[in-house]
This record gives sequence, C-alpha cells and structure tokens, in this order.
Amino acid sequence: MSLALVLTVPASETELAADALWALGVLAVEERGGDGPQDHFVELWTSLGDDAASVTAAAEGFPARWRWRLVDVDDSVADAWRAHAGATWVADDLVIVPAWLDIDTAGARAVHIEPGAAFGLGNHPTTVATIRAMCTALFDGAVVLDVGCGSGVLGIVACVLGAARVEAIDISPAAVSATQDNAARNGVAGRVHPSTTPIGEVDGSFDVIVANVLAPTLIEMSADLRRLLAPAGVLVISGVLADRFDHVVDALAPLQVIDVDRLEGWAAVSLRA
Repeated sequence: MSLALVLTVPASETELAADALWALGVLAVEERGGDGPQDHFVELWTSLGDDAASVTAAAEGFPARWRWRLVDVDDSVADAWRAHAGATWVADDLVIVPAWLDIDTAGARAVHIEPGAAFGLGNHPTTVATIRAMCTALFDGAVVLDVGCGSGVLGIVACVLGAARVEAIDISPAAVSATQDNAARNGVAGRVHPSTTPIGEVDGSFDVIVANVLAPTLIEMSADLRRLLAPAGVLVISGVLADRFDHVVDALAPLQVIDVDRLEGWAAVSLRA
C-alpha cells in the first residue's frame, strides 16, 4: 500500500491549492468531486511519499481553511502516473530522464531519476527554472547546498556539471535514500551527501545554494540562507510565483536580485551579496 494526501479546498481555490502541491514537488495531482455541490469543494489527490510524519509536516503548512487527510491506496493505483512520464529537456545538452525509461538522448548529458517515495521527477517548472539559473552560477569545483533536495535532482545535476561537493538536506528520510540511490545511479555518489540535518545546524560556506521550497519556508530560513552563502556566492530560490516573490526577496535583504528566470507562472530568483 502507498500513502495518498487528499486536500479538500473550495472550488474557487483549486488552482492555488494545486500550485501549492506542485511547489512541494508532487508528481501528479488528481482533481475529484468533494463534499457535495452545496459545499462547492473539490478534492486534490496526490502523493508526498510514504513517510506519514513528513507528509503531515508539509500538510500542516497549508492554510487552515484547507482540510487534508491521509489515505492508503493500492500501489498499482499510486504508480499509474509512471506510464505517462517522459523526459524533461532542460537545455539542448541536458535532459532529466525517468530511470525506468529507455530514451535516446542524442548525446546530451542525461540525468536518470527514480523518485521512489521522495518528491520530484525533475519535470516541474520550478525545478527546470532552478537548474537553468544554477547552470549560470556554477563553476568547476563549486561547493553547493541543496535545500529541500527531494529525489536529489538539483544536487546531482550540479555534480554532473562540475560541482565538487553537494550537501543535500531535506526533512524527509525518504529523500535521503532517494538522493543516495539517484546519486549512485548517475555516478556521483561520492560527491553528494544527503541528510535530514536542519538548515540551522548546517555549517560551512557554499558557493551556490539552491532552495526550491515554498515561500513561507524560504522566509523562515532566510537568516540561515544568508549565513551559509559564501561572500561571492549565488543563492537561487524557487517555489515562488512569477509575479509574487518580493516579500521573499525582502526577507533575504541585503542580498540583491541579479536575475529572474520565469517559466509557466513560476520563478527562480538568483541573489548575491
């Protein structure tokens, strides 16, 4: 059995709620009828992995007016999305490929990802935009921090592009095992170090920090993001809407915006001291 998260929201807020789920790194969202026509509610069914504690922690960040519950579902139903998964071309020479697919990548660098019970196949606009922004900031030998690593996509791409070391952190134990497996799958296991270490306990200085998480979480961890960024480093944040991220940037002051990559209504914002 697998664990499904069911989010019940007013019909008028369906798109907003779906965006919140996508920003968490879900792989699919199914919309169903809710509590009855008189209530004008809809249910959004998705998966955030099988770690009930981690899913609960994520769901508790939703607005109080949104109701949620956890449901056990048959594995065959939970994995139905896999039949529809495809490669995600980030650039002409870089592609994210679901690990179970055999795809001709025409000589491009291919990163193969199996999300398992973690978040993220690498196909969400926030992930693609973050990778593109990260590519601009990266250099050979860079030390990278991936905050909210999920299945490890960002850190693994960073190593494929020349990073010397990636510290990858996430609140979910499932993310640690998924990142370890995917790093090994892509030949960079020795350079990617996943853990559930809270960002407040991370030490060091990082040339590039990527944080593809929701805006409230970015604001909450803003002091640590500033603390951990090297003097000439670049912070890339995502999980924010293309036209609504000023409040996050304000929380990160005195870091200054140097670039914004927008994609399908989302943004990846690059900042530097």
